[in-house]
Amino acid sequence: MTAELNAFALENRVREAGLRPTRQRIALAELLFATGDRHISAEELHEEAQEAGVRVSLATVYNTLHQFTEAGMLRILPVEGSKTYFDTNTSDHHHFFLEGENRLVDIPEGPVTLANLPSPPEDMEIAHVDIVVRLRPKATS
Repeated sequence: MTAELNAFALENRVREAGLRPTRQRIALAELLFATGDRHISAEELHEEAQEAGVRVSLATVYNTLHQFTEAGMLRILPVEGSKTYFDTNTSDHHHFFLEGENRLVDIPEGPVTLANLPSPPEDMEIAHVDIVVRLRPKATS
């Protein structure tokens, strides 16, 4: 796919999500979606944008990521206190979090069983369950 076609496809994707395809949204979408599924923080995307010559503030990156999430283009993954990651793969799947590397990795598709899930209040339903399994190197003895 040529860069021109890719930009056109991303503009359509942004528009179909109900968002106005501004120059900054399209530039950030190109960075987010050009390389396939990935997990990224706002700070990492801001750094990539700066390196690519995209003039955008960190606040605009945060706003755009949240707009993309609300539009169903991204999935938000709160992992570490104030650290939030965004996933371009919006399908139902779970994650390993590699401590020390601060990196998320998809858990390979397969059975993940969750027992004793609490019942939601009567007027609510469970929309999604996110499982994040934290990993660290084994201690050597």
